[in-house]
Order: sequence, then structure tokens, then C-alpha cells
Amino acid sequence: MIYVENLKKEFKKTIKDPGLKGSIKSFFKPQNEIITAVKDISFHVPKGEILGFIGPNGAGKSTVIKMLTGILTPTSGRCEINGKIPYKNRKNYVKEIGVVFGQRTQLWWDLALRETYTVLKEIYEVDDESFKTRMAFLNEVLELEDFITNPVRTLSLGQRMRADIAASLLHSPKVLFLDEPTIGLDVVVKDNIRKAIKAINAEKNTTVILTTHDLKDVENLCDRIVMIDKGSKVFDGDISDLKSRFGESRELNFVPENIDIIKTLDYKNEFKLSDDDFELSDNGVEVNVRFNSNKVSVEKMLNYTLSKTHVKDINVTDADIEEIIKGIYRSEVNLDA
Repeated sequence: MIYVENLKKEFKKTIKDPGLKGSIKSFFKPQNEIITAVKDISFHVPKGEILGFIGPNGAGKSTVIKMLTGILTPTSGRCEINGKIPYKNRKNYVKEIGVVFGQRTQLWWDLALRETYTVLKEIYEVDDESFKTRMAFLNEVLELEDFITNPVRTLSLGQRMRADIAASLLHSPKVLFLDEPTIGLDVVVKDNIRKAIKAINAEKNTTVILTTHDLKDVENLCDRIVMIDKGSKVFDGDISDLKSRFGESRELNFVPENIDIIKTLDYKNEFKLSDDDFELSDNGVEVNVRFNSNKVSVEKMLNYTLSKTHVKDINVTDADIEEIIKGIYRSEVNLDA
């Protein structure tokens, strides 16, 4: 369904010296720098798969999605979706995809939601019978009926997100791109949207590319993830593989009465931890300790910390995506795994 091979995207950036003199100089003698946002990324997504496409801010996720949706043209490489090259067959291609960006809407602000869907029906040239059947299904899985007569500007964030997902699916696309579909939503609404995405995928075998910072989205929806950082692919595999390698990474955060106490904390020798299993940092107020809970338990880390210093606040959390990426680099994961 989706084939991406050695995809690369470069941008030209004008370098300007500070001040008025720099502005004048750059106008007459501009100096340019080539920025590589995406570096030779390759992956394949079979029909019907829900793929988690993740990474930290600035990793290049949005640039890849824009190339896959035809908004940007790659500098080099190949991307083909359902037999079409997005930036070459754009008019026909957009009829086969749906796109939802969490911070943007494709809905008409002052129109009632029902009228917005009627307009989109005409744009996508959906026949009356198909539109009726599709709306019945979307009403059921996304629960639109309670606010479908309301102007879009009056909808809550959760309602608008459900409405946007429905709008992207009116023409029964073969591929659905979801960019941060649960951002800013409360727990209940997030859960409802996840259930809806699962139902949509099951009903039409729709291929879904999901970008998100919420690992719960990935865990609940995806069997496989592609992870990128600094424009390069750093992991391609299933969730169970990721968890088995890096799922036991934890972070201990605490605020000591005196930040200088960290000079006396010797976690590495106390628990015989390697650099791969341990990292200590602070921001002048709070201390952050990343550790592998397979090598040392949370209980032992807490007991040691509290025996060495008085703390004002303390908590333990799972490592975030950035920490998982660091773990992948440190362990030199085989990207073809």
C-alpha cells in the first residue's frame, strides 16, 4: 500500500548577519545553507495496518507526512501510495486519502457541521446513497448526532476533533493520516477517539498513519511503529519488541533541599550500572535520574536517594519518547529488525 524508499528532503536557508548591515548584505549577497530535514528514510506499510510514526519535536515527522500527502516534493527518493506518486498525481491522489492535523481544521467555521459535510460531499463527488451510508456509520462510531446541527465555532476541542475525523472519512479514503488526533483532549475523549479509529480501520480495512507524542495512542492503536530522530529512522518494529528492549527505562525526579547533594550521590557504583543503564542530570533545582529498572528496582532507587538526602518533592515516571530514542541509539538497534 505505502512504499517509501530513501526519501530525502532538503531546504535552503538564508544566513543573515545581525543588524541592519547584515540585512542589507544578505539582500545583495545572500548566503545560503542547505538544511537536511529528512535523510534517506525507507519503510513499507501494508494495507490495513495502523502504523505509529513517532519521534521528538523537530525530528522530521511532519516533513515526511507532508511528502506522503503530496504537500511537499521530495529532494530525492521515492514514495508511492496505492500505486500513485503523491506530488505527481495530486488531483486524483487526494481523493484516496484523508488527513487530520490536530492543530488545524478543514471545517467551515461559521457553518453548521451538517452543512459542512454537505459541502465536502460535493467537493469529493460522493453520491447520495454512499453519503447516507457513510454518515450513518460515522455518526455511530464518532457520536456526532448531539452537535451535528451546531456551528463549527461553537464546538469543544473534543467535538471538533471527532468532526474533523469524520470529515476526512466522508469519501472512504484508502489511507488516513492522523497528526496528533488526541492532543489537548481529556482522558475520556481520547479513549472514545481511539475506539473510533479502531472501528474505522476494521470497517473498511483503512490504512492509518498515526503521528503522536502520546504513547497511550501508540500502545492502544498500533502493532508497529517507525521512529525517527533528526531526520533519520532509528527504529522500525513492533510494540512488543520496543517494550522488551526499552520499556523498563524509568525516570526518578526529585527536588533536594540542597542541589549540591548530587555530588555525593553515586548510583552507578552503588548499583553497578553502566552508561547504557543510567544517566544523571539536573537543571539547578530538580535532579533527574534515568535508570534501567531491570537492573535496579524502583524501590532500591528510592530508598538509596531518601537515605542520602532530604527531598521536597519526588516522583518516578516512565521514560518519554526522547529517552526511548536515546536508548535505541545507545543500544545500536538493528534498524531492519
